[in-house]
Amino acid sequence: MGQIFLVRHGQASFGKANYDQLSELGYEQARLLGQWYANTHQRFNRVINGGMARHRQTADACMGALPKKLLIDTEWITDADFAEFDHKEVLLRHCPEFADAAAFKTLLANHVDPPRALEQLFRDAMQRWMAGSDYTESWPQFRGRCVNALQRLDADSSKQTTIVFTSGGVIAALMQHLLGLQDHQVMALNWTLANCGVTKLLQRPGQFTLSYLNNYAHLEWLGQPGAVTYR
Repeated sequence: MGQIFLVRHGQASFGKANYDQLSELGYEQARLLGQWYANTHQRFNRVINGGMARHRQTADACMGALPKKLLIDTEWITDADFAEFDHKEVLLRHCPEFADAAAFKTLLANHVDPPRALEQLFRDAMQRWMAGSDYTESWPQFRGRCVNALQRLDADSSKQTTIVFTSGGVIAALMQHLLGLQDHQVMALNWTLANCGVTKLLQRPGQFTLSYLNNYAHLEWLGQPGAVTYR
């Protein structure tokens, strides 16, 4: 039986000019995950990242915390089908006026509850995306490439232990595929996935089974407030 660990990237640089970079906390979250695997003597045959900077940075920080003896003969692969959807396009199709970053920040800053305002705005934008077709990558296309990426892992081997560094949207889409979730449930799930949270799948030929979802005990292990983040 094979194992696949789906890791959401560490906290990225939300609100910065380049979101696709880990924050200082994001690096620490990834190191904590690596230390967790080091303590449990977890070996990996394959390390896969989705091709985005925050995926590779999370992989490097996490794997860098493992003893080299646990990574002997480990194969590193980049698979862009595990990359996140274009959240900027999804948001701007819904609210074109937010092409002005200052306007977006002002709206959130003036709201009585900025995190809740952002959540509702993004939920509405995702709902439009899931129902529409005027996108560079539609929702069915995104979901399809995520599922294809997972199925390629099945074609490669069912006896390996693989860790995939990816994004929340990808993990949520794969859970829809495996658990038969509705689109609105995918939106809700996506919002609850923690940075550097881990979802584990068990793999047999032609079959994937969910073992656990969104585990972040390695972050609680730090014992400090603010270690668990979602954006």
